[in-house]
Amino acid sequence: MGSHCALQVLKGAKEEGFNTVLVTKSSREKFYRRYDFIDEYIVVEDFQEIVHEDITNKLTETDSILIPHGTLISEVGIEKIEKLNVPIFGNRHILRWEADRDLKTKLMEKSGVSIPKTFNSPEEIDCLTISKLSGARGGSGYFLAKNSEDYYSNVDKFKKQGLMTDADELQIQEYIIGVPVYLQYFQSPLKNELELFGIDKRYETNVDSLGRIPSTEQNEIKLSPTYIVVGNLPLVLRESLLVEVYDIGENFVTASKELVPPGMPGPFCMEGVYDSNGKFIAFEFSARIVAGTNIFTAGSPYSYLTHGANMSMGRRIALEIKNGIDNNTLDDLLT
Repeated sequence: MGSHCALQVLKGAKEEGFNTVLVTKSSREKFYRRYDFIDEYIVVEDFQEIVHEDITNKLTETDSILIPHGTLISEVGIEKIEKLNVPIFGNRHILRWEADRDLKTKLMEKSGVSIPKTFNSPEEIDCLTISKLSGARGGSGYFLAKNSEDYYSNVDKFKKQGLMTDADELQIQEYIIGVPVYLQYFQSPLKNELELFGIDKRYETNVDSLGRIPSTEQNEIKLSPTYIVVGNLPLVLRESLLVEVYDIGENFVTASKELVPPGMPGPFCMEGVYDSNGKFIAFEFSARIVAGTNIFTAGSPYSYLTHGANMSMGRRIALEIKNGIDNNTLDDLLT
């Protein structure tokens, strides 16, 4: 689908010798035609059309494999993805666990990763909290609250803005102060091996620019932070932290196999914060390729250690599919 990380996925597929097909909105077609690694275009007015029979027929006729990303989840929806009559790389069923806050918490707790305190009602709030709408939204739908009064005031704002209709859609978590970090992994079912692929942090508006405004002016104009992702920045962790990074990823893979067979094949991301004690506390996971991997279209410091130069996450997906075809194990990679 023409959004999110389509360019690196298509480029990577072409580098591994595949023909490529892009489903794109007509408003973006001119942009994508700038690139010569896209062989075929399926042009739609709305991404919801990807579930229409004429579109799925075109995809199956070309033996296409759909690579899920955040826009597929937010624009098409979990129910339609689960019923989509097109092979999907990875475990399509775990995408529901990403989007559903209760299932997400269950899987993260099963993996043993540290997570923030969760509040079941606004009346329980006794510290600074962040409330979040479920699903892939690129950082939109977040607000801070230090008590129930703050919470209900922000809920009213969200309803007026049309971002939500029911406060039950929100998850309330303790706000952890520290360095936000996004750990990008690839789990190879064929090699039964976890790879650390890259690490990034998001650049968000307006929270990442508030520090340029003195607190007196912030109070005067009543600025509230927002968390809309506009880009990503590469990050390299202290090497001593990498031992735990691998443990976190491997434990998550093990837990996912128990709760959502066949588990977590392919790319995923653990999203969290390193606090002042150097402890990683995870607040989210993404069960598919994330946009932060776009930083590493030519490879990251970590993918270089495993694969050498020029290995993007998109190309790594294509390589796994290629190996699956060569070894007659492609069915192990698709749902």
